[in-house]
Amino acid sequence: MKAAKIMDEIKKYIREVPNFPKPGILFYDITTLMQDSIGFRLAVSSMEKYVSSRGATKIAAIESRGFFFGGAIADRLGLSMVPVRKPGKLPSETISEEYDLEYGTDKLEMHKDAINDGDRVVIVDDLIATGGTLEATCNMVQRLGGEVAGISTVIDLSFLPWREKLAAYDVNYLISYDSEEA
Repeated sequence: MKAAKIMDEIKKYIREVPNFPKPGILFYDITTLMQDSIGFRLAVSSMEKYVSSRGATKIAAIESRGFFFGGAIADRLGLSMVPVRKPGKLPSETISEEYDLEYGTDKLEMHKDAINDGDRVVIVDDLIATGGTLEATCNMVQRLGGEVAGISTVIDLSFLPWREKLAAYDVNYLISYDSEEA
């Protein structure tokens, strides 16, 4: 299936919820994509092709919706999946990376022994917005000696400023939205 046709097909499975989480915002809900076996399979298969093309040896999946896609892709390709989590959720020694939010900061963690020198890691999440969580994950992968082979998400929110932050990386997404206005 051609990329434009895949984008159109996947968009059919995304529910648009007006005025969530606040008035005037149009929320793109991927739970309807995951609830449909055909839509979910199409999304995972499309992301799998990208991950395979990047020569990945591991997938780093970001909490929590990135786990669904990253886990499925890792299973299909026989790769390890590295969970990237919020602070205090991983039981062994971790490294962490802080990133900026609109008002303040947040942090992500990864096990210190999850990435080895020379690992080619594709980072997987459900969507790309400002790029903060993806950039933080890239930084942790590199600090542990891995190479960021690419980034793959289902949704790109093209109206948000992530491109400059992630300019050094190969970024793949399945569908794009250019507005959040309801």
